[in-house]
Amino acid sequence: MNRKRWIFGGLSILFFAMVLMVQPVQAEAASNGGQEVYRKLFDAVFYYQANPDVASAYGNQESALFSHYVNFGIKEGRSASAEFNVQAYRQRYSDLQEAFGEDLAAYFQHYISYGKAEGRNGAAEGVEVPVQMSSPAPMTTPVTIGSYTTKYQANIPRANNVSLAAERIHGMVIQPGEKFSFSQSVLARTKANGYVVAPIFVSGKVSEGVGGGICQVSSTLYAAMVQAGLPATERHPHSLQVDYLPAGLDAAIAGNYLDLKFTNIYSSPLVIQASAKKGVLTVTLSLQQ
Repeated sequence: MNRKRWIFGGLSILFFAMVLMVQPVQAEAASNGGQEVYRKLFDAVFYYQANPDVASAYGNQESALFSHYVNFGIKEGRSASAEFNVQAYRQRYSDLQEAFGEDLAAYFQHYISYGKAEGRNGAAEGVEVPVQMSSPAPMTTPVTIGSYTTKYQANIPRANNVSLAAERIHGMVIQPGEKFSFSQSVLARTKANGYVVAPIFVSGKVSEGVGGGICQVSSTLYAAMVQAGLPATERHPHSLQVDYLPAGLDAAIAGNYLDLKFTNIYSSPLVIQASAKKGVLTVTLSLQQ
């Protein structure tokens, strides 16, 4: 009897250990890196050429195209690479249809976390899929409601962080009633995400940290918000006066506890455009008509 209990107990431990090994993989697809997990299936050139309506409205900036892809394209079933077509993947595997039904995002996550490793085919070849596009959407002229420009020193490490943060918010489209978080949009300030060590403010003193300089982008964005009459739902001043814009227009970002946030209060989609080149940073807010 004791031997049987020992064997049963050992098998139970082994089973639960295997469950714990599998669960983090699924969680990673859903949350780790947030939207960045979908870059594994994103080719900007492919997306631009395959989706002429998106190209007309968003241009050829990689960041703007990726923003559309993760916020709209996935749910709409658009293809962003030759490797994966969600409609083909769905039609090819009946077990996935039973598991996910109409939830297209779930098919993307399954292929990234499991399907590719299992040898499942995500390409469109051999499967007749519905046409993704209707006629191209008409061109619209965005109406600028706020814009602000600041300057920075271009040939120092800090400039890398300014440029990177600007690139990551450029082209973002915030729908009416949708919330925006600067900290989440520019990703965690780590070396793995491309940021470098530069000066930062810590409790009224100048120090150094990875990502120093991104606050100039958040502050320039906030200044554009003030000009546009767009209220912040969260905003914090720095512990020291910054030298790139007037007092009261700065917006400090730190870890997960200091952020710049707002909600699109307008009835039209709000577009963020940001450019950091040769020491000049400009952030513009526009409404799509």
